Amino acid sequence: MNLLIKTFSALFLMCVIFSSCVKKTQEVDTETDSTSENFTATSIANDMGNISDEAGRTNNVSSFKTTEENSILSSCATLKFDTLVHSNPDSITVNFGVSNCVCQDQRSRRGALLITFNGKYKDSLTVITITPQNYFVNDHGVSGSKTIKNLGHNLQGHLVYDLTENIQISKPNNAGTIKVDAKRQREWVNGEKTLAWADDRYSITGSANGTNANGRNFVSLITKPLIRDMSIACRKHFISGTIQHTPLNKPTRTIDFGDGTCDNKATVTINGKVYDITLP
Repeated sequence: MNLLIKTFSALFLMCVIFSSCVKKTQEVDTETDSTSENFTATSIANDMGNISDEAGRTNNVSSFKTTEENSILSSCATLKFDTLVHSNPDSITVNFGVSNCVCQDQRSRRGALLITFNGKYKDSLTVITITPQNYFVNDHGVSGSKTIKNLGHNLQGHLVYDLTENIQISKPNNAGTIKVDAKRQREWVNGEKTLAWADDRYSITGSANGTNANGRNFVSLITKPLIRDMSIACRKHFISGTIQHTPLNKPTRTIDFGDGTCDNKATVTINGKVYDITLP
C-alpha cells in the first residue's frame, strides 16, 4: 500500500510539474501591438510640435509648394493667422481640409490644429498650446492638447522645450482609444542658427503613462534620447533611441529605434527575445 501511495504521489508531482511547464510555455508573451500604439501616440504628438514650428516660420496663408523642401505641410494645408494687436494670445489655425491631405511626410491628415502662443518660438518663456480640432492622422482621430514651453538655452547652448501632452487617439474601425499623459523635454541639438528646416535635429527625453487601446494601463520611459532628424530622407521616424514600455501585469517591452539609420524599422525586446517591427 505504501508503495502504491508513493507511486501515485510521484505521478501526481510529475503531472503538476508538466502542467506548470505547459502553462509557462503557453504564456510566453509575444504581443507587440502595445509598443506600436506607443510609437503611434509619441509620433503623432511629436509631429504636432513640428507642424506648429513650421507654421510659425511661414508668412503666407496658403502658398505651400508640393516639394519635399517644405517639410511636413503641403499645398492642401492652409493657414489662418490671428496676430492682431487685440488678440491675446495670438493664434494660427492649420487647416488640412475635410478630406485627407497627403503631406510631405506621406501621412494623410484632415481637420485642423489650433495653435495659440504668447511669443516667438525661439524666445525664452514662450508658451505654445496646440489643440486638435476634428483632427485625423492616417484615419486615427486625435483629441486633447499639447503645450510647449521654451526654457531657454542649456549649458551646451541648445534651446530646450518643456512638453506637456494630454492626447487621446481613436484607432480606425472602432479598434479602441489610446490615452497618453506625457511629460517630456525636447532639445534642439542642431539647426537653430539657420532658417533651413532640413538641418534641424531634436533630442527627446521624458516619460508617459496612460492606457492602451485594449484598456490596459501602461507606463513608458525614454531610456535613451529619441533622435528626430528633419532632413528629407529621415523626418518621418525617430532614427535612434529607446523606450521602455510596461503594460500593467506584463513584462517590460524595450523599443529600439536603431543606430541612426533613416528607415522605418525598429525592434521590440520582450523577456530577452527580439522582434522586428515596421513603423507606420
